[in-house]
Amino acid sequence: MQDSPNGFDAPMLGLKRKAWLAKLEEIAEEHGYFQPLGAKHCATLIEDKPILLITFETMQSIQDRGDTGQPLGWELVRELGWSHLCLLSDGDTWFRDPAVYAYFDRLSDDGFFEDFDRIVVYGAGSCGYAAAAFSAAAPGSTVVALQPQATLDPDLAGWDRRFPEARRLSFTDRYGYAPDMLDAAEDAFVIHDPRQDLDAMHAALFARENVTRLATPFLGDDIEADLLEMQILFRILAKAGAGKLTPHAFHRLYRARRTHMPYLNALLREIERQKRPFIKALLCANVARRLKEPRFMRKLNMLVQAADKGRLAS
Repeated sequence: MQDSPNGFDAPMLGLKRKAWLAKLEEIAEEHGYFQPLGAKHCATLIEDKPILLITFETMQSIQDRGDTGQPLGWELVRELGWSHLCLLSDGDTWFRDPAVYAYFDRLSDDGFFEDFDRIVVYGAGSCGYAAAAFSAAAPGSTVVALQPQATLDPDLAGWDRRFPEARRLSFTDRYGYAPDMLDAAEDAFVIHDPRQDLDAMHAALFARENVTRLATPFLGDDIEADLLEMQILFRILAKAGAGKLTPHAFHRLYRARRTHMPYLNALLREIERQKRPFIKALLCANVARRLKEPRFMRKLNMLVQAADKGRLAS
């Protein structure tokens, strides 16, 4: 694949929607195809075989990342020579659109997915739901879903009131209940923060023999951003593409949280909330020693001074 102003290195960040879509179509058509799917969705295919990465993304999340302004999978296309099928939505739609259903039906009927040695399906949040739901069209795939909703059908998930705009969508027709759609997957990994109650409740609905739930406590409600900042999301997907993603492999990569300040700050806040000064001192000493982080060094000094005063007073 050539590097050119029209290739994968073309700047796309900060473009207005119309210009961004035009550039996306131009690059996709150069290396594969671009296909609109109704009013709010489209698909791009970059075909290079033998591994296919399918990502579900929103146009807004791509721009909000502030890196390249390009779909996540294009990084792996450049680095690893994978094929990439990107399903894009304008906003959080959960891809509940008959045009999207029909597109996956056509791919399945045409035997498109049979041409690849391995398929990885990825998404986060509403796109994590879609990754799980539409993986049914690609049997034998490996699914990596961050904070996915299992469904937003009010009869099953009326307790999740975060997405009032989704109430007009149907989650009971085709590709509807995401956990059931994973039955044909080889493996699925549902990554979530168990301290986020609603995400944890959805994750519990994914309990299946072929589903591994991976807990990432203290990452909060935007796990994708954290994994990108830790520079391990692409490595997780690369492991999945090599058939080597396991809980052990994930947790080895997830050790990167030890230098991830949002995680460390969240952990510190929880320890302070629990009023555990000894554990707080251990954490602050560890972070101060390894990272020379000023905030943790100050808190450690305050704890040491408080302990010294206590000894002097006794």
